[in-house]
Amino acid sequence: MAQAMQLGARLPEGLRVHISHVQLKSGFPDWNRAEVAPSFHRLYYITEGEGSVVINGVTYYPKPNQLMIMPAGTSQTTYTSKENPYTRYFCHFDAQVGEWPLFHADSKLYISDVGNPEFIRSTFNEMIGQFQAGGPFAALRMQAGLLHMLACCLEEGGYTDYWIDFMHHTEGNKLGGVLQYIHDHLHEPMEIEKLAEIVHLHPNYFIPYFKKAMGCTPMHYVQRKRMEEARRLLSFTNAPVADIADQLGMQLSHFSRQFKGHTGMSPTEYRACTR
Repeated sequence: MAQAMQLGARLPEGLRVHISHVQLKSGFPDWNRAEVAPSFHRLYYITEGEGSVVINGVTYYPKPNQLMIMPAGTSQTTYTSKENPYTRYFCHFDAQVGEWPLFHADSKLYISDVGNPEFIRSTFNEMIGQFQAGGPFAALRMQAGLLHMLACCLEEGGYTDYWIDFMHHTEGNKLGGVLQYIHDHLHEPMEIEKLAEIVHLHPNYFIPYFKKAMGCTPMHYVQRKRMEEARRLLSFTNAPVADIADQLGMQLSHFSRQFKGHTGMSPTEYRACTR
């Protein structure tokens, strides 16, 4: 559990999401499909009806008031009866962490009972409205809604080891030791050679390897982690700025420049506006 929580806190930093369709639909048409393998993920919320879903040979029977994620590339067969067809909200989307898909083609159906049906309905309705109306901030609003519902599905479905499974399906599983080392040694000087040594790679190969899995270079990741810790310490402790810089293994002047570059304000200004 602890390992899953640590991975979940770090991995989504390289997450990229694109939504291609959102809709509410009822009735028999467009649901019954046999052994298709779409190139996009599907998120469904079932409100009425009965039927079945077969993902990679395993049969499920989604019920009203359930969310489910159907990963891209999985073999999918779906059925609903003409007498009591599904009414369903759905969203088609692509999602990657670095260059790796968020859900893999050899995975399963992620399904959960919904604890707050009204929230899911209102979120989907908001996404449908944004998808139809467009506008400069529609994509941001839709992504926020989608990510919240994905988290609800995984959390309420009990998929607490999701991030561990994700790492095992990518080359990112080799980076677990690197991420842990960074987490444990933020207060120390960080060298590419040491990080590369953990995964037995030459530094010249390690940098693109890390970027492919995490979406940023190793030192960019380290710096971002330090700035996150600095924001936490400034907001929730009374430690002097100089002490915070020292805790992060940085000279005060360098720390202040880096912090302002990341947040747009000095450490003192940030502390004042978050208290």
